[in-house]
Amino acid sequence: MQLRYTSGGMVKLGVIITAATVTICVLEFLRGHKHAFPRAGWFAIAALAGAEWLMFRRIEPVATYFTPIVWTAYVLIVDSAVLAMTGRSRLRNSPRDLFQMALLSIPLWLIFEAYNLRLQNWDYTGVPRELVWGLLGYAWSFATITPAILETAELIESFGWFKRREPAEISPALCRNMMGAGILCLGLPLFLPRHIASYLFALVWLGFYLALDPLNYRLGLPSLLGDFSYGRWSRFYSLLVSGWVCGWLWEFWNYWAAAKWHYIFPILQHNKIFEMPAPGYLGFIPFALECFVMYVTAAWLVRWIPRSRDPRIME
Repeated sequence: MQLRYTSGGMVKLGVIITAATVTICVLEFLRGHKHAFPRAGWFAIAALAGAEWLMFRRIEPVATYFTPIVWTAYVLIVDSAVLAMTGRSRLRNSPRDLFQMALLSIPLWLIFEAYNLRLQNWDYTGVPRELVWGLLGYAWSFATITPAILETAELIESFGWFKRREPAEISPALCRNMMGAGILCLGLPLFLPRHIASYLFALVWLGFYLALDPLNYRLGLPSLLGDFSYGRWSRFYSLLVSGWVCGWLWEFWNYWAAAKWHYIFPILQHNKIFEMPAPGYLGFIPFALECFVMYVTAAWLVRWIPRSRDPRIME
């Protein structure tokens, strides 16, 4: 059956892509896991399925808080899958780190919300009007973003899809050029007139990666440049895949949620897949890189990650 470029046809296309993406990951997990899937993971799967059932029947408070509920369950499922693949996971071996990651995820996402105040690329509907309950929904949802990206990247990396390569030489000039490009990407949307800047949010999805990863490398923190210098490219590619996986799931679950976001940027509003214009899914790919580098920088600023001469830390 040929899919027409109607709203219903694009939703079907989105469901097919999302299902295919998840299926590939599940099959790879079934092929490669070395340990039993923990009970916490099965509980999270049941919670996710139950939340879906309650959401489609618009039963409160699940219908309104569906996004943070389902993403909390997702993080627990992926953490359990990492444990079954590798024998270790954040929740099992370092639950404090997972909690800290979720805590930092809130102010890190608020940086993008601050950009959105000027650029007006998305808005929210269905959020509780009561201040306390509305803030709870926002904070809980934002707290799941960084853990979802980084846990998914760990799972993808455990599949062994990406092999080691020759170490790359990281020069001071490369670091300076990346940082300069990143600062330019982050500055242009702020200083150009708003009617022009509203078209430039793509620069923000790339700017923090370019600006902060060289800084992390020079500080001796975990960094993708540091990985490259040791011949480890798997984390970089796994983050890209993680952005793709999480992007489709974000939009898939958001589409039916009672409290949700809508994209209102002034271009590409035709042929949406779920609520996202189709080309917008490419933005999730570099966003995953930003989640990693921003978390590392923020965790160092609050002294949760020490400086080291070995950029391979935070495995």
